Amino acid sequence: MLKSLPEACFNCMSVSDSLADYFGFKKAKTDLRTEVIAGITTFLTMSYIVILNPAILGAAIQIDGYSAAQVTQMLAIVTLLSAAVACLVMAFYANRPFGLAPGLGLNAFFAFTVVLGMGIAWEVALAAVVVEGIIFIIITAAGWRDAIIAAIPKPVKFSVGAGIGLFLAIIGLQAMQVITADAATFVTLNPNLAADPIALLSLLGLLITFVLYARGVKGSIVIGILATSVLAYALTAVGIGGDLAIPELAATSYNITPLVGAFVGGLTGLSSASAFGFALIVFTFFFVDFFDTAGTLIGTSQLGGFLDKKGNLPEIEKPLMADAIGTTVGGILGTSTVTTYIESATGIEEGGKTGMVALVVGVLFLISIVAVPVAAAVPLYASHVALVLVAILMLRGVTDIDWKDVTNSVPAGLTILMMPLTFSIAYGIAAGLISYPIVKAAKEGSVSAATPAQWGLAIAFVIYLYVTTGGL
Repeated sequence: MLKSLPEACFNCMSVSDSLADYFGFKKAKTDLRTEVIAGITTFLTMSYIVILNPAILGAAIQIDGYSAAQVTQMLAIVTLLSAAVACLVMAFYANRPFGLAPGLGLNAFFAFTVVLGMGIAWEVALAAVVVEGIIFIIITAAGWRDAIIAAIPKPVKFSVGAGIGLFLAIIGLQAMQVITADAATFVTLNPNLAADPIALLSLLGLLITFVLYARGVKGSIVIGILATSVLAYALTAVGIGGDLAIPELAATSYNITPLVGAFVGGLTGLSSASAFGFALIVFTFFFVDFFDTAGTLIGTSQLGGFLDKKGNLPEIEKPLMADAIGTTVGGILGTSTVTTYIESATGIEEGGKTGMVALVVGVLFLISIVAVPVAAAVPLYASHVALVLVAILMLRGVTDIDWKDVTNSVPAGLTILMMPLTFSIAYGIAAGLISYPIVKAAKEGSVSAATPAQWGLAIAFVIYLYVTTGGL
Protein backbone atom coordinates (compact mmCIF):
# COMPACT_ATOMS: atom_id res chain seq x y z
CA MET A 1 0.00 0.00 0.00
CA LEU A 2 2.77 2.43 0.97
CA LYS A 3 4.67 1.67 -2.23
CA SER A 4 1.62 2.44 -4.37
CA LEU A 5 1.24 5.98 -3.03
CA PRO A 6 4.39 7.42 -4.67
CA GLU A 7 3.46 5.62 -7.87
CA ALA A 8 -0.05 7.11 -7.77
CA CYS A 9 1.40 10.58 -7.18
CA PHE A 10 3.78 10.08 -10.10
CA ASN A 11 0.90 9.02 -12.34
CA CYS A 12 -1.10 12.10 -11.31
CA MET A 13 1.87 14.32 -12.11
CA SER A 14 2.27 12.55 -15.44
CA VAL A 15 -1.39 13.18 -16.35
CA SER A 16 -1.07 16.81 -15.26
CA ASP A 17 2.05 17.28 -17.38
CA SER A 18 0.36 15.64 -20.37
CA LEU A 19 -2.63 17.96 -20.09
CA ALA A 20 -0.31 20.95 -19.71
CA ASP A 21 1.57 19.96 -22.88
CA TYR A 22 -1.54 19.18 -24.93
CA PHE A 23 -3.44 22.36 -24.10
CA GLY A 24 -0.36 24.60 -23.97
CA PHE A 25 -0.61 25.87 -20.39
CA LYS A 26 2.87 27.42 -20.50
CA LYS A 27 2.20 29.41 -23.67
CA ALA A 28 -1.20 30.53 -22.37
CA LYS A 29 0.33 31.42 -18.97
CA THR A 30 -2.09 29.27 -16.99
CA ASP A 31 -2.10 26.06 -14.93
CA LEU A 32 -4.29 23.01 -14.33
CA ARG A 33 -5.88 24.33 -11.12
CA THR A 34 -6.91 27.60 -12.75
CA GLU A 35 -8.36 25.83 -15.80
CA VAL A 36 -10.35 23.36 -13.69
CA ILE A 37 -11.80 26.13 -11.52
CA ALA A 38 -12.70 28.07 -14.66
CA GLY A 39 -14.40 24.99 -16.13
CA ILE A 40 -16.44 24.37 -12.98
CA THR A 41 -17.44 28.04 -12.95
CA THR A 42 -18.62 27.96 -16.56
CA PHE A 43 -20.50 24.71 -15.99
CA LEU A 44 -22.31 26.05 -12.94
CA THR A 45 -23.40 29.23 -14.72
CA MET A 46 -24.57 27.21 -17.74
CA SER A 47 -26.32 24.61 -15.60
CA TYR A 48 -29.75 26.22 -15.87
CA ILE A 49 -30.07 24.94 -19.45
CA VAL A 50 -30.37 21.37 -18.16
CA ILE A 51 -33.66 22.43 -16.58
CA LEU A 52 -34.87 25.12 -18.98
CA ASN A 53 -34.22 23.39 -22.32
CA PRO A 54 -36.39 20.33 -21.53
CA ALA A 55 -39.07 22.61 -20.07
CA ILE A 56 -39.21 24.80 -23.18
CA LEU A 57 -38.93 22.05 -25.80
CA GLY A 58 -41.29 19.85 -23.80
CA ALA A 59 -44.05 22.39 -24.42
CA ALA A 60 -43.85 21.61 -28.14
CA ILE A 61 -42.72 17.97 -28.31
CA GLN A 62 -45.29 15.31 -27.54
CA ILE A 63 -44.59 11.65 -28.23
CA ASP A 64 -47.34 9.03 -28.39
CA GLY A 65 -47.14 6.52 -25.57
CA TYR A 66 -44.95 8.71 -23.34
CA SER A 67 -45.97 11.09 -20.59
CA ALA A 68 -44.86 14.73 -20.48
CA ALA A 69 -42.51 13.87 -17.59
CA GLN A 70 -40.89 11.08 -19.62
CA VAL A 71 -40.41 13.37 -22.62
CA THR A 72 -38.86 15.98 -20.34
CA GLN A 73 -36.40 13.39 -19.05
CA MET A 74 -35.50 12.37 -22.61
CA LEU A 75 -34.87 16.00 -23.48
CA ALA A 76 -32.68 16.44 -20.41
CA ILE A 77 -30.48 13.53 -21.51
CA VAL A 78 -30.10 14.75 -25.11
CA THR A 79 -29.38 18.25 -23.78
CA LEU A 80 -26.50 16.86 -21.71
CA LEU A 81 -25.21 14.63 -24.51
CA SER A 82 -25.23 17.32 -27.18
CA ALA A 83 -23.57 19.81 -24.81
CA ALA A 84 -20.89 17.26 -23.88
CA VAL A 85 -20.08 16.41 -27.51
CA ALA A 86 -19.81 20.07 -28.50
CA CYS A 87 -17.63 20.91 -25.48
CA LEU A 88 -15.28 18.00 -26.16
CA VAL A 89 -14.85 19.12 -29.77
CA MET A 90 -14.18 22.64 -28.49
CA ALA A 91 -11.59 21.24 -26.07
CA PHE A 92 -9.63 18.84 -28.27
CA TYR A 93 -10.03 20.48 -31.69
CA ALA A 94 -10.36 24.21 -31.00
CA ASN A 95 -8.48 24.38 -27.67
CA ARG A 96 -10.60 27.31 -26.52
CA PRO A 97 -12.27 27.94 -23.12
CA PHE A 98 -15.84 28.12 -24.38
CA GLY A 99 -18.81 26.10 -23.16
CA LEU A 100 -21.57 25.01 -25.52
CA ALA A 101 -25.11 23.69 -25.10
CA PRO A 102 -28.55 24.06 -26.70
CA GLY A 103 -29.15 27.80 -26.91
CA LEU A 104 -31.70 29.62 -24.81
CA GLY A 105 -33.76 31.74 -27.18
CA LEU A 106 -33.16 29.42 -30.11
CA ASN A 107 -35.06 26.72 -28.23
CA ALA A 108 -37.90 29.20 -27.60
CA PHE A 109 -38.00 30.01 -31.33
CA PHE A 110 -38.06 26.26 -32.04
CA ALA A 111 -40.91 25.55 -29.62
CA PHE A 112 -43.13 28.62 -29.54
CA THR A 113 -42.65 30.13 -33.00
CA VAL A 114 -41.96 27.21 -35.33
CA VAL A 115 -43.86 24.31 -33.73
CA LEU A 116 -46.65 25.91 -31.70
CA GLY A 117 -46.96 29.19 -33.64
CA MET A 118 -46.51 28.03 -37.23
CA GLY A 119 -47.94 24.57 -36.67
CA ILE A 120 -44.82 22.84 -38.01
CA ALA A 121 -44.25 19.29 -36.79
CA TRP A 122 -41.45 19.07 -34.24
CA GLU A 123 -39.71 16.44 -36.38
CA VAL A 124 -39.56 18.97 -39.25
CA ALA A 125 -38.14 21.60 -36.90
CA LEU A 126 -35.41 19.14 -35.86
CA ALA A 127 -34.69 18.50 -39.54
CA ALA A 128 -34.17 22.26 -39.98
CA VAL A 129 -31.68 22.24 -37.11
CA VAL A 130 -29.72 19.37 -38.68
CA VAL A 131 -29.69 21.04 -42.11
CA GLU A 132 -28.53 24.29 -40.52
CA GLY A 133 -25.73 22.45 -38.74
CA ILE A 134 -24.55 20.77 -41.93
CA ILE A 135 -24.53 24.13 -43.73
CA PHE A 136 -22.44 25.55 -40.89
CA ILE A 137 -19.95 22.71 -41.15
CA ILE A 138 -19.58 23.26 -44.91
CA ILE A 139 -19.10 27.04 -44.82
CA THR A 140 -16.79 26.79 -41.80
CA ALA A 141 -14.63 24.16 -43.51
CA ALA A 142 -14.54 26.36 -46.62
CA GLY A 143 -13.39 29.33 -44.55
CA TRP A 144 -16.42 31.48 -45.43
CA ARG A 145 -17.77 31.79 -41.90
CA ASP A 146 -14.66 33.32 -40.35
CA ALA A 147 -14.25 35.51 -43.46
CA ILE A 148 -17.70 36.97 -42.82
CA ILE A 149 -16.85 37.56 -39.16
CA ALA A 150 -13.57 39.23 -40.21
CA ALA A 151 -15.65 41.70 -42.26
CA ILE A 152 -17.47 42.90 -39.13
CA PRO A 153 -16.30 46.50 -38.47
CA LYS A 154 -13.96 47.06 -35.54
CA PRO A 155 -16.37 49.31 -33.54
CA VAL A 156 -19.03 46.60 -33.70
CA LYS A 157 -16.55 43.95 -32.56
CA PHE A 158 -15.34 46.07 -29.64
CA SER A 159 -18.90 46.91 -28.54
CA VAL A 160 -20.22 43.36 -28.52
CA GLY A 161 -18.67 42.59 -25.11
CA ALA A 162 -20.38 45.53 -23.41
CA GLY A 163 -23.68 44.71 -25.11
CA ILE A 164 -23.47 41.12 -23.92
CA GLY A 165 -22.62 42.46 -20.45
CA LEU A 166 -25.87 44.44 -20.29
CA PHE A 167 -27.70 41.42 -21.70
CA LEU A 168 -26.21 39.22 -18.97
CA ALA A 169 -27.08 41.76 -16.29
CA ILE A 170 -30.77 41.68 -17.20
CA ILE A 171 -30.82 37.87 -17.31
CA GLY A 172 -29.02 37.63 -13.97
CA LEU A 173 -31.00 40.28 -12.09
CA GLN A 174 -34.30 38.92 -13.40
CA ALA A 175 -33.43 35.36 -12.30
CA MET A 176 -32.42 36.79 -8.90
CA GLN A 177 -35.85 38.50 -8.76
CA VAL A 178 -34.19 41.86 -8.16
CA ILE A 179 -35.84 43.32 -11.25
CA THR A 180 -39.21 42.45 -12.72
CA ALA A 181 -41.45 43.28 -15.65
CA ASP A 182 -43.63 46.40 -15.44
CA ALA A 183 -46.47 47.52 -17.71
CA ALA A 184 -45.54 51.20 -17.51
CA THR A 185 -41.73 51.16 -17.47
CA PHE A 186 -41.16 47.69 -19.04
CA VAL A 187 -38.70 46.77 -16.29
CA THR A 188 -38.42 47.97 -12.70
CA LEU A 189 -37.08 47.10 -9.26
CA ASN A 190 -39.02 44.26 -7.64
CA PRO A 191 -41.69 46.12 -5.63
CA ASN A 192 -41.59 43.32 -3.02
CA LEU A 193 -37.80 43.21 -2.86
CA ALA A 194 -37.54 43.57 0.92
CA ALA A 195 -39.99 40.69 1.43
CA ASP A 196 -38.80 38.39 -1.38
CA PRO A 197 -36.60 35.60 0.07
CA ILE A 198 -35.03 34.72 -3.29
CA ALA A 199 -34.13 38.35 -4.01
CA LEU A 200 -32.65 38.86 -0.54
CA LEU A 201 -30.62 35.64 -0.63
CA SER A 202 -29.44 36.43 -4.17
CA LEU A 203 -28.27 39.89 -3.13
CA LEU A 204 -26.44 38.37 -0.17
CA GLY A 205 -24.77 35.87 -2.52
CA LEU A 206 -23.86 38.69 -4.90
CA LEU A 207 -22.35 40.69 -2.05
CA ILE A 208 -20.30 37.66 -0.97
CA THR A 209 -19.08 37.23 -4.55
CA PHE A 210 -18.16 40.92 -4.84
CA VAL A 211 -16.18 40.80 -1.59
CA LEU A 212 -14.32 37.64 -2.56
CA TYR A 213 -13.50 39.00 -6.01
CA ALA A 214 -12.33 42.33 -4.58
CA ARG A 215 -10.04 40.43 -2.21
CA GLY A 216 -8.55 38.55 -5.15
CA VAL A 217 -9.78 35.13 -3.95
CA LYS A 218 -9.27 32.47 -6.63
CA GLY A 219 -12.52 30.74 -7.50
CA SER A 220 -14.56 33.62 -6.06
CA ILE A 221 -17.34 33.12 -8.60
CA VAL A 222 -17.64 29.38 -7.87
CA ILE A 223 -17.59 30.06 -4.12
CA GLY A 224 -20.29 32.69 -4.54
CA ILE A 225 -22.55 30.29 -6.45
CA LEU A 226 -22.00 27.43 -4.00
CA ALA A 227 -22.39 29.67 -0.94
CA THR A 228 -25.73 30.94 -2.24
CA SER A 229 -26.88 27.37 -2.98
CA VAL A 230 -25.77 26.03 0.42
CA LEU A 231 -27.54 28.88 2.21
CA ALA A 232 -30.71 28.15 0.25
CA TYR A 233 -30.67 24.47 1.23
CA ALA A 234 -29.76 25.26 4.84
CA LEU A 235 -32.52 27.83 5.29
CA THR A 236 -35.05 25.47 3.69
CA ALA A 237 -33.92 22.60 5.95
CA VAL A 238 -34.52 24.60 9.13
CA GLY A 239 -37.79 25.99 7.84
CA ILE A 240 -36.93 29.67 7.64
CA GLY A 241 -36.49 32.07 4.76
CA GLY A 242 -39.73 31.23 2.97
CA ASP A 243 -39.94 29.64 -0.46
CA LEU A 244 -36.41 29.54 -1.88
CA ALA A 245 -37.32 27.49 -4.97
CA ILE A 246 -35.14 24.48 -4.22
CA PRO A 247 -35.10 22.28 -7.37
CA GLU A 248 -36.99 18.99 -7.17
CA LEU A 249 -34.74 16.14 -8.28
CA ALA A 250 -36.44 13.25 -10.02
CA ALA A 251 -35.17 9.86 -11.21
CA THR A 252 -33.70 10.04 -14.71
CA SER A 253 -34.86 7.88 -17.61
CA TYR A 254 -32.23 7.00 -20.19
CA ASN A 255 -34.57 5.96 -23.00
CA ILE A 256 -34.07 8.55 -25.75
CA THR A 257 -34.85 6.37 -28.77
CA PRO A 258 -38.07 8.25 -29.68
CA LEU A 259 -36.03 11.44 -30.14
CA VAL A 260 -32.84 10.14 -31.75
CA GLY A 261 -33.13 10.29 -35.54
CA ALA A 262 -36.63 11.83 -35.46
CA PHE A 263 -35.37 14.49 -37.89
CA VAL A 264 -35.33 11.86 -40.67
CA GLY A 265 -39.12 11.65 -40.51
CA GLY A 266 -39.24 15.44 -40.70
CA LEU A 267 -37.18 15.49 -43.89
CA THR A 268 -39.05 12.66 -45.63
CA GLY A 269 -42.39 14.23 -44.70
CA LEU A 270 -41.67 17.51 -46.50
CA SER A 271 -43.83 18.32 -49.51
CA SER A 272 -42.99 20.70 -52.35
CA ALA A 273 -45.51 23.15 -50.92
CA SER A 274 -43.79 23.22 -47.54
CA ALA A 275 -40.23 23.41 -48.91
CA PHE A 276 -40.17 27.23 -48.98
CA GLY A 277 -41.42 27.48 -45.40
CA PHE A 278 -38.80 24.93 -44.36
CA ALA A 279 -36.09 26.98 -46.09
CA LEU A 280 -37.19 30.08 -44.15
CA ILE A 281 -36.97 28.17 -40.87
CA VAL A 282 -33.46 26.98 -41.75
CA PHE A 283 -32.56 30.54 -42.77
CA THR A 284 -33.75 31.96 -39.43
CA PHE A 285 -31.98 29.30 -37.36
CA PHE A 286 -28.87 29.94 -39.47
CA PHE A 287 -28.83 33.72 -39.09
CA VAL A 288 -29.56 33.82 -35.38
CA ASP A 289 -27.08 31.05 -34.52
CA PHE A 290 -24.39 32.48 -36.81
CA PHE A 291 -24.34 35.95 -35.30
CA ASP A 292 -25.17 34.91 -31.75
CA THR A 293 -22.10 32.66 -31.88
CA ALA A 294 -19.97 35.31 -33.57
CA GLY A 295 -20.99 37.89 -30.98
CA THR A 296 -20.37 35.52 -28.09
CA LEU A 297 -16.94 34.46 -29.35
CA ILE A 298 -15.83 38.03 -29.97
CA GLY A 299 -17.31 39.44 -26.76
CA THR A 300 -15.95 36.79 -24.43
CA SER A 301 -12.61 36.73 -26.27
CA GLN A 302 -12.33 40.46 -25.72
CA LEU A 303 -12.78 39.85 -21.99
CA GLY A 304 -10.02 37.21 -22.03
CA GLY A 305 -7.64 39.26 -24.17
CA PHE A 306 -7.74 36.68 -26.99
CA LEU A 307 -8.38 39.17 -29.83
CA ASP A 308 -5.59 40.49 -32.01
CA LYS A 309 -4.99 44.18 -32.77
CA LYS A 310 -7.63 44.13 -35.51
CA GLY A 311 -10.26 42.77 -33.15
CA ASN A 312 -10.19 39.28 -34.68
CA LEU A 313 -9.98 35.95 -32.86
CA PRO A 314 -7.07 33.93 -34.32
CA GLU A 315 -8.14 30.57 -35.78
CA ILE A 316 -11.79 31.40 -35.13
CA GLU A 317 -12.78 28.69 -37.60
CA LYS A 318 -11.98 26.05 -34.96
CA PRO A 319 -14.47 27.16 -32.26
CA LEU A 320 -16.94 27.82 -35.08
CA MET A 321 -16.55 24.21 -36.23
CA ALA A 322 -17.17 22.96 -32.69
CA ASP A 323 -20.36 25.00 -32.68
CA ALA A 324 -21.42 23.61 -36.07
CA ILE A 325 -20.75 19.99 -35.07
CA GLY A 326 -22.62 20.52 -31.79
CA THR A 327 -25.66 21.83 -33.65
CA THR A 328 -25.68 18.90 -36.09
CA VAL A 329 -25.26 16.28 -33.36
CA GLY A 330 -27.87 18.01 -31.20
CA GLY A 331 -30.43 17.96 -34.02
CA ILE A 332 -29.75 14.29 -34.69
CA LEU A 333 -30.18 13.46 -30.98
CA GLY A 334 -33.37 15.49 -30.70
CA THR A 335 -32.70 19.00 -29.39
CA SER A 336 -32.62 22.53 -30.78
CA THR A 337 -29.58 24.47 -31.99
CA VAL A 338 -26.40 24.13 -29.92
CA THR A 339 -24.43 27.34 -29.55
CA THR A 340 -21.50 28.88 -27.70
CA TYR A 341 -22.59 30.31 -24.35
CA ILE A 342 -22.08 33.87 -23.17
CA GLU A 343 -21.75 32.33 -19.70
CA SER A 344 -18.30 31.20 -20.85
CA ALA A 345 -17.28 34.69 -19.75
CA THR A 346 -17.51 33.57 -16.11
CA GLY A 347 -14.83 30.91 -16.60
CA ILE A 348 -12.66 33.26 -18.63
CA GLU A 349 -12.92 35.81 -15.84
CA GLU A 350 -11.65 33.11 -13.46
CA GLY A 351 -8.53 32.86 -15.62
CA GLY A 352 -9.51 30.10 -18.06
CA LYS A 353 -7.57 30.32 -21.32
CA THR A 354 -7.41 26.89 -22.98
CA GLY A 355 -9.53 23.97 -24.11
CA MET A 356 -9.05 22.41 -20.68
CA VAL A 357 -11.92 24.62 -19.54
CA ALA A 358 -14.21 23.18 -22.22
CA LEU A 359 -13.02 19.66 -21.33
CA VAL A 360 -14.03 20.16 -17.70
CA VAL A 361 -17.43 21.50 -18.78
CA GLY A 362 -17.97 18.56 -21.14
CA VAL A 363 -16.94 15.99 -18.52
CA LEU A 364 -19.26 17.55 -15.95
CA PHE A 365 -22.13 17.33 -18.44
CA LEU A 366 -21.32 13.63 -18.95
CA ILE A 367 -21.09 13.01 -15.19
CA SER A 368 -24.46 14.66 -14.81
CA ILE A 369 -25.95 11.93 -17.03
CA VAL A 370 -24.67 9.09 -14.84
CA ALA A 371 -26.03 10.48 -11.58
CA VAL A 372 -28.67 13.00 -10.68
CA PRO A 373 -27.70 16.08 -12.70
CA VAL A 374 -25.41 18.25 -10.63
CA ALA A 375 -26.76 21.28 -12.42
CA ALA A 376 -30.29 20.61 -11.25
CA ALA A 377 -29.20 20.94 -7.62
CA VAL A 378 -28.13 24.56 -8.12
CA PRO A 379 -31.04 27.02 -7.84
CA LEU A 380 -31.33 29.21 -10.94
CA TYR A 381 -30.80 32.43 -9.02
CA ALA A 382 -27.65 31.07 -7.37
CA SER A 383 -25.94 30.38 -10.69
CA HIS A 384 -27.02 33.76 -12.05
CA VAL A 385 -25.35 35.68 -9.23
CA ALA A 386 -22.15 35.18 -11.23
CA LEU A 387 -23.65 36.74 -14.33
CA VAL A 388 -24.09 40.11 -12.65
CA LEU A 389 -20.43 40.27 -11.63
CA VAL A 390 -19.30 39.25 -15.11
CA ALA A 391 -21.72 41.74 -16.69
CA ILE A 392 -20.06 44.57 -14.80
CA LEU A 393 -16.59 43.38 -15.79
CA MET A 394 -17.55 43.11 -19.48
CA LEU A 395 -18.53 46.78 -19.60
CA ARG A 396 -14.86 47.73 -19.51
CA GLY A 397 -14.63 46.79 -23.19
CA VAL A 398 -16.15 50.16 -24.14
CA THR A 399 -12.77 51.78 -23.45
CA ASP A 400 -11.47 50.22 -26.70
CA ILE A 401 -13.96 52.25 -28.74
CA ASP A 402 -13.09 55.68 -30.18
CA TRP A 403 -16.24 57.49 -29.05
CA LYS A 404 -15.14 60.79 -30.61
CA ASP A 405 -15.43 59.29 -34.08
CA VAL A 406 -19.07 59.16 -35.19
CA THR A 407 -18.34 56.18 -37.45
CA ASN A 408 -17.39 54.32 -34.27
CA SER A 409 -19.83 55.74 -31.73
CA VAL A 410 -23.05 55.26 -33.73
CA PRO A 411 -22.66 51.55 -34.64
CA ALA A 412 -21.03 50.77 -31.28
CA GLY A 413 -23.76 52.56 -29.33
CA LEU A 414 -26.55 50.88 -31.27
CA THR A 415 -24.93 47.45 -30.85
CA ILE A 416 -24.65 47.92 -27.09
CA LEU A 417 -28.16 49.32 -26.64
CA MET A 418 -30.07 46.91 -28.88
CA MET A 419 -28.78 43.69 -27.32
CA PRO A 420 -30.46 44.12 -23.91
CA LEU A 421 -33.43 46.05 -25.28
CA THR A 422 -34.33 43.36 -27.84
CA PHE A 423 -33.01 40.50 -25.69
CA SER A 424 -30.97 39.31 -28.65
CA ILE A 425 -27.26 39.37 -29.44
CA ALA A 426 -28.09 38.98 -33.15
CA TYR A 427 -30.34 42.07 -33.26
CA GLY A 428 -27.66 44.12 -31.52
CA ILE A 429 -25.09 43.09 -34.11
CA ALA A 430 -27.64 43.78 -36.86
CA ALA A 431 -28.07 47.37 -35.66
CA GLY A 432 -24.32 47.91 -35.68
CA LEU A 433 -23.72 46.29 -39.06
CA ILE A 434 -26.55 48.15 -40.81
CA SER A 435 -25.59 51.54 -39.39
CA TYR A 436 -21.81 51.30 -39.90
CA PRO A 437 -21.54 51.56 -43.73
CA ILE A 438 -24.27 54.20 -43.86
CA VAL A 439 -22.58 56.46 -41.31
CA LYS A 440 -19.14 55.72 -42.78
CA ALA A 441 -20.28 56.66 -46.28
CA ALA A 442 -22.03 59.79 -44.99
CA LYS A 443 -18.92 61.04 -43.21
CA GLU A 444 -16.46 60.21 -45.97
CA GLY A 445 -18.82 61.28 -48.76
CA SER A 446 -18.34 58.05 -50.66
CA VAL A 447 -20.07 54.67 -50.76
CA SER A 448 -16.65 53.06 -51.17
CA ALA A 449 -15.69 54.24 -47.65
CA ALA A 450 -17.11 50.91 -46.45
CA THR A 451 -15.99 47.63 -47.98
CA PRO A 452 -18.26 45.58 -50.28
CA ALA A 453 -18.37 42.88 -47.61
CA GLN A 454 -19.61 45.40 -45.03
CA TRP A 455 -22.33 46.63 -47.39
CA GLY A 456 -23.21 43.00 -48.10
CA LEU A 457 -23.62 42.26 -44.37
CA ALA A 458 -25.79 45.37 -43.96
CA ILE A 459 -28.08 44.36 -46.83
CA ALA A 460 -28.26 40.76 -45.60
CA PHE A 461 -29.36 41.94 -42.16
CA VAL A 462 -31.97 44.29 -43.62
CA ILE A 463 -33.43 41.28 -45.45
CA TYR A 464 -33.21 39.19 -42.30
CA LEU A 465 -35.05 41.81 -40.22
CA TYR A 466 -37.70 42.14 -42.93
CA VAL A 467 -38.26 38.38 -43.01
CA THR A 468 -38.35 37.94 -39.23
CA THR A 469 -40.37 41.05 -38.35
CA GLY A 470 -42.45 41.56 -41.51
CA GLY A 471 -45.04 38.90 -40.77
CA LEU A 472 -43.69 36.47 -43.37
